[in-house]
Amino acid sequence: MDFHHKTLWITGAASGMGKSVSLALAHYNTTLVLSDRDAEGLAVTAREAEKAGARVRVEVLDMSDSDAIFSTAQRVIDDGVIVNGLYHFAGISQRSLVTETPLENDRKIMEINFFGVVALTKALLPVMITNGGGQLMATSSLVGKFGFPYRSAYSASKHALHGFFESILAENYDKNIRVSLLIGGRIHTNISKFALNKEGHEYGKMDPGQAGGISPEKAARQIIKGLTRERLEIPVGGKELLILRIKRFFPLWHSKLVRKISPV
Repeated sequence: MDFHHKTLWITGAASGMGKSVSLALAHYNTTLVLSDRDAEGLAVTAREAEKAGARVRVEVLDMSDSDAIFSTAQRVIDDGVIVNGLYHFAGISQRSLVTETPLENDRKIMEINFFGVVALTKALLPVMITNGGGQLMATSSLVGKFGFPYRSAYSASKHALHGFFESILAENYDKNIRVSLLIGGRIHTNISKFALNKEGHEYGKMDPGQAGGISPEKAARQIIKGLTRERLEIPVGGKELLILRIKRFFPLWHSKLVRKISPV
């Protein structure tokens, strides 16, 4: 993927990895469509991206509202915007046991992390194909590769992304559609602070593992490198990524290890 002069849509652009990737891509003379539900944070990202050389369009968007997603995408398309890349960073995590998590929390997490991503992808994919192809990226996680305590719905939503986007790639590779899945490890963002607890409220604190993770800026460099190479899976993080190899080559050891790692 050559980002120069491309039009790229980035969700979750108000903070964290979404903001850092937006600012990194701004240096390629790109046109950026930035979306997030946080209008104030989104405006800050937009100003910084413009200073870095990008042309920016802002779309305040709640990824739990499928109707708004489709109508927003259609408005952008109707305005003649040709999207070359769609990069999903918006999402929500969880900090609660399966036995104490009400079904409404599971549904909310799936709505944002899976169905919202699916809706925006479905809205843009046919046009991308018509216009000669493009690149899609969804943010998964280490727990998108295996289950983990206190993350049941979050893990399930990330597992679902793998099946959906790998299917897109299989169906549309010959139409010049490329797919990447970001396998995020420990990255210093606020995702744990905004995670849902068992009451459906914000967890409100940063996990120690998150606090000790790599910076969003370093994560952005790893992501850009992976997208440039059009890697199907882009591991992002530090030494904790070793667990992916343990899972692959030593599954029984991995199963025991996961039970011992502190989830919070």
